[in-house]
Amino acid sequence: MPQETAVYTHGHHESVLRSHTWRTAANSAAYLIAELRPGLDVLDVGCGPGTITADLAELVAPGRVTAVDAAENVLGQARAYAEQRGLDNVRFAVADVHDLDFADDSFDVVHAHQVLQHVGDPVRALHEMRRVCRPGGVVAVRDSDYGAFTWYPGPPALDEWLALYRRVARGNGGEPDAGRRLLSWARAAGFTDITATAATWCFATPADRAWWSGLWADRTTASVYAQLAVEGGHASREQLEAISDAWRAWGEQPDAWFLVPHGELLCRV
Repeated sequence: MPQETAVYTHGHHESVLRSHTWRTAANSAAYLIAELRPGLDVLDVGCGPGTITADLAELVAPGRVTAVDAAENVLGQARAYAEQRGLDNVRFAVADVHDLDFADDSFDVVHAHQVLQHVGDPVRALHEMRRVCRPGGVVAVRDSDYGAFTWYPGPPALDEWLALYRRVARGNGGEPDAGRRLLSWARAAGFTDITATAATWCFATPADRAWWSGLWADRTTASVYAQLAVEGGHASREQLEAISDAWRAWGEQPDAWFLVPHGELLCRV
């Protein structure tokens, strides 16, 4: 699939950034931490608001982190966060993972969190990440797998939400069930030394349920995803409102539980 057909499904509405700014190296890149040490040069692809980036920068200092994203508008927030953390070993740039503007063998670690599910050609993206990684280095990728999400209780409206999201994401040129495909994509990109693992996010406390259900309720009606769902003919505004209401009602259930599984790869170069 050509890269030009891929559109970032979520956009950068506040409800999206509410989720992205929650992410840390501990809760979103734990599989990579043991590979990091002071002095390494890291490329963080699809850095978003930069919370994982900042953690990586602290772990490799005085090594440097180069953080890139396709959306220039979110880089300002990432820069501000790095400054707030007092980090002087991070630089930011706009970049397309399909065609990285870096020389071969530029980085010791190349990292991408929740990126490959949104790109038009994940194999080409992985090939580029491999190209800019030095021999002996590692390419680390982690993506969720929407088709493996599970929750309780299970109101029909949340089944409708999942089916709708997968239609919209695929209509935008992405692959929402990326987690299970990472190993296949990496082999197609030429990697042979691969460690494949899995990890989860689980939302089960009252605060976690309220946070998770609230951000999806808002995202379903107010984000770029909502706009694309309507403009693409995937759902009406009324359907989106009903799904949003179902999210809020689910989050109020005292026994509600939600699991988000991820595929993870450490690919040695």
